[in-house]
Amino acid sequence: MSEEHYTSWAERNGFADWALAILWIIGAFVLFQVTANVVGILLIVWQQGGTFDPAQIEKLVTENIDLLFIGNSTGQILFLGLATWFFARLHVSSRGRPSFFRFNFNPDTPSKIVLTIALIFAIQPFVWFLSWLNAMVPAPEFLSEMQNTQMQMIEDFLKGDHLVWLTLFHVALVPAVCEEVLYRGYVMRALEKSWGIWPAIIVSGIFFGMYHIQPTNLLPLATLGMVFAFITWTSRSILPAMVAHLVNNGGSVLVGTYYPDSAFAEITPESMPPIEAVIPSLLISGFIVYFMYNQYTKRAT
Repeated sequence: MSEEHYTSWAERNGFADWALAILWIIGAFVLFQVTANVVGILLIVWQQGGTFDPAQIEKLVTENIDLLFIGNSTGQILFLGLATWFFARLHVSSRGRPSFFRFNFNPDTPSKIVLTIALIFAIQPFVWFLSWLNAMVPAPEFLSEMQNTQMQMIEDFLKGDHLVWLTLFHVALVPAVCEEVLYRGYVMRALEKSWGIWPAIIVSGIFFGMYHIQPTNLLPLATLGMVFAFITWTSRSILPAMVAHLVNNGGSVLVGTYYPDSAFAEITPESMPPIEAVIPSLLISGFIVYFMYNQYTKRAT
């Protein structure tokens, strides 16, 4: 049967594509978190020689973040990446799955990758400004405390002795592939089938921001999610967004490692970023976005 006449499992059984996407976001998140925590704890127990004192859990976790990274990567690869690839069979045939995820390398993909790298560098001051705005929005205390604890652990880890290339693998490469497969590959495409491209870009970006459980970073993370989605759509390939995600996360690791005072400076309502950096950032980013959109529309006509 040709792709044009293929009827998906969702269509045959009366399930909306958007509903399955939201269901899988929840399922993949839970499975990922459980796997990450179980693998991390088991590795810590193994390192402790098979003994484990629950009263020392906070101390052991803080001292073994590298093992938690392994657990985190395991969960992402298994469920955000591989399981999402198989779950997409509910929407598309096996033969059509690469196209569904936009695993395309087009003649203009290299130039789109260069543009997206430029966009990620240009947009950073504006992202910083969004973080400042987000800091003025009240968040539930327990979520803020959880995020602060998480950020303190990461700060201590990056300031200490660690293998930069291994940290880049866990914090930059794995999320760049697995999170893009889930959000820009699967979720965005499923939402697009139900609602069209612009709602898919916006909603998938919001879900991406919520996925990180960082209330004081929700606005910048959701915005980056929308940017990655826009990049995927206009480039007709998921590969530039993966590179953009890699550059964004990798840059954070490198800045946190070599310039920790700047990377972990506290953002408060009083610490507004310099407007002379924010305005050029917004203008340059807007120009690149417009240029990519204009190129897409010209190709589509």
